[in-house]
Amino acid sequence: MAIEMMTQAGLDKLKKELADALAQRPVISAAIAEAREKGDLSENAEYDAARDAQGLLEVKIARLKEKVANARVIDESRLSADTVQILSKVKVKNLANKAEMNFQIVPESEADFTKGLLAATTPIGKALMGHAKGEVVEAKVPSGIIKFEILDISL
Repeated sequence: MAIEMMTQAGLDKLKKELADALAQRPVISAAIAEAREKGDLSENAEYDAARDAQGLLEVKIARLKEKVANARVIDESRLSADTVQILSKVKVKNLANKAEMNFQIVPESEADFTKGLLAATTPIGKALMGHAKGEVVEAKVPSGIIKFEILDISL
């Protein structure tokens, strides 16, 4: 797995999710033990369900451990508002419909469009990255090309 850039808050959230998943291990082990006590395992749906849940949990734990191990926290002190970059807050104007929008460019794992958190890996995020206030950028989206003017950049 590749290195994944994220904010400290994003890493903290990931670590909490991992801790919560690890806390589920004893619960599932107890469910397996309880189901095992009920007799014949070949026809015990409770046992099968608990074993399946354990398998899914272990996959989730392995995935989260790998993400935490490969996470790199973005050094916010090295950021600048000269150009759009990760964690920039950007005000743009859609030149087609004159609508103004505000985004914060974030790592993919922290994106939430409903909160204005736009992943840097999206077509619009990619188009904005590296550009300065006053520039017009073109984003290739599924519906075509959208032109945006960058009105403001802040941190």
